[in-house]
Amino acid sequence: MRFNTGNELLSQLEMKDNRLHSLLEITNAINSNLPVESLFKIFSFILKEQLSFSRFVLFIQEEEWHCPVKVGYKGKVDIQLVADELYRFKEITLVESSNSSLLSDFQAVIPVSHQGKPLAYLLISTIGKKEDLEPAHFSFAQTLANIISVAVENNRLVKQHIIKERISKELELASEMQKMLFPSELPSNRKMDLSGRYIPRHAIGGDYYDFIPLGDEEYIICIGDVSGKGISAAMLMANFQATIRTLFKYQRFEMSFLVEELNKLVMKSAKGEKFITFFLAHYNAYTRKMTYVNAGHNHPILLNGRKVTMLKDGCIGLGMLDELPSIKIGKLVLNPNTTFVLFTDGVVELENESGEQFGVERLIKNVQAYSPLKMEDMNNIIFSKLEDWKGPLNYVDDTAIFSCKFF
Repeated sequence: MRFNTGNELLSQLEMKDNRLHSLLEITNAINSNLPVESLFKIFSFILKEQLSFSRFVLFIQEEEWHCPVKVGYKGKVDIQLVADELYRFKEITLVESSNSSLLSDFQAVIPVSHQGKPLAYLLISTIGKKEDLEPAHFSFAQTLANIISVAVENNRLVKQHIIKERISKELELASEMQKMLFPSELPSNRKMDLSGRYIPRHAIGGDYYDFIPLGDEEYIICIGDVSGKGISAAMLMANFQATIRTLFKYQRFEMSFLVEELNKLVMKSAKGEKFITFFLAHYNAYTRKMTYVNAGHNHPILLNGRKVTMLKDGCIGLGMLDELPSIKIGKLVLNPNTTFVLFTDGVVELENESGEQFGVERLIKNVQAYSPLKMEDMNNIIFSKLEDWKGPLNYVDDTAIFSCKFF
């Protein structure tokens, strides 16, 4: 039996002390939230000065594989090597031979993984022969690489969380700004009773309705829906809505001229990638005359008694073509107690668990049944019917209803 000499015991104790000191140094650096670059410097110092590795390369995965540490090796580092060859290493392995020019320059591969997923690979060499390599040094190097890899991964997740939080706050702000674009107050008086309700599919949506007074007796009533979803669709609609309000603030326009100008605006803004379906009506409460254009939108429902009229006259959607081929202006006179309901396709295309759509006919029946009520109450009932219809499913599109009753 061989006994350790005093010098050997002192050497082992010194080695353990150095390792504990190294672990403490890295742990303190992580707890102090030092940049990952600082962690890599500490890691490199320990490998070189304390473990006597003269040459080493660290591959690590963040968003993708990269090489943040390269010491003592002047050759080209091929990131593709990770996918091509390193994935096969599941444990610390001495490199006997390799066709890879990179692997052949190192003596061992130290893999780092978590739940079977590779996080890093450390390629190392020392001065001297492979037989002189200390197995304990391998294990400690693997421990250090593991700590570094987890720290880097946690740092990446924290950054992702911060980015998500920032995006969430920006979307929340955008949502609040979008709500400000909708009319804050809708009239309910002896002339008319108006109510609108809107549920965006995401934080911000692409549906829009508006009510713009033009003096005491004339009003603009409109609703629109932009193709596609997401922030770009919402921004296009916000720009479109702001333009409409600006145009009507300073000047009156012929309906056909206005629609042609709006088509040019959408073509310029969307560059042919999106289009807007839009319904625009001009109503004179004194003469009870309404003129309108339906630019490819769902046909609004006009209910007088039990008679239902769908407002179809108009043109194709805005932004579909550079020039509108034809525009037909709808004209009608509204009888007292007429109910007028505008909606987007999120209402009628809402599906139940059987894949059946809510549909226009079902919407008409609900309007007929509840039109004697105040428009706000009727809208609330219709949306409760939509909730019952979809059941546990989510809304798959922005959903808007704008209801008007003219006394």
